[in-house]
Amino acid sequence: MGSEENDVKLRILQAAKKLFARQGFNATTVRQICEEAGANVSLVSYYFGGKDKVFDALFTEYFSHDILEGDRLSRMDAVSGLKLLIREITAYRLREPEMISLLQQEIIMQSPRMDKIQELTLPIWTLLRDWLKLGRDQGVFRFRSLDHTFISVLGSILFHNKTFYFNQILDNSEENPDLLMEDLTQFIFQAIGYEEQA
Repeated sequence: MGSEENDVKLRILQAAKKLFARQGFNATTVRQICEEAGANVSLVSYYFGGKDKVFDALFTEYFSHDILEGDRLSRMDAVSGLKLLIREITAYRLREPEMISLLQQEIIMQSPRMDKIQELTLPIWTLLRDWLKLGRDQGVFRFRSLDHTFISVLGSILFHNKTFYFNQILDNSEENPDLLMEDLTQFIFQAIGYEEQA
């Protein structure tokens, strides 16, 4: 595959990511994607096989499983594992806000594209739930319901960026990513009843 072909495919994916995040998958047309990308409409079919396949390609291209690579996870304790997930998911959220917006829309709408999203994300969410359970079983975390705690922690991590609705009552100060991760980690660990051992 030539560099020009790669460039066109990447422009189509970037345009689709932007438009899907802004106006949703269903409201976005192939023509709009191609206009945004500066590409011929026929290239979506040629390179991807249609709009649904562009959606799949977005998650293949922009959704990384780096966090699950290697055997370091099997050696992690619940505290280290949970901190790693909070850091990695938050970093991804800051790096790819359009993908997170698209992911959130698809989850809320319970779209027919959920199978593709679940295929990619369930291993990470399962890991989060397993570390919460392990920490509770070991007495490191103290909470009643694993399901409620899992959903609350996931919501804190994944949906934290939807602040535009509250812009009128927020300080709107520039947020340092490291401080954001530190605050989010502290909030979650207090919520799950973690007390650092002396």
